[in-house]
Amino acid sequence: MERHTPGQAQPEGECAQLRAVVYGEVQGVGFRYWARRKARELALTGYVRNRWNATVEVVAEGPKASLQRFLHALGRGPHSARVQRVSAEWGLYSGNYRSFEVRF
Repeated sequence: MERHTPGQAQPEGECAQLRAVVYGEVQGVGFRYWARRKARELALTGYVRNRWNATVEVVAEGPKASLQRFLHALGRGPHSARVQRVSAEWGLYSGNYRSFEVRF
């Protein structure tokens, strides 16, 4: 994959950033580790973490098509989760992440 300068606009179909918040029964059910596994399967970088308000925050970067597949998967979650909704924002690829990690 071609490297880009952080903050540089990407041509359509190339790398982007996805910021998502997952609502529902998503903490204490293995959601973060499931999300990390899915992101790594799709060769995405970024992180997932629990937020204070019982939601899960995801920041992921990579090819837009892979991010769209990841967003679709976030809407389902692992079997133990009950996802009510996912809010998502798209942004510019930053190149700030080397892997996809669980943050605490």
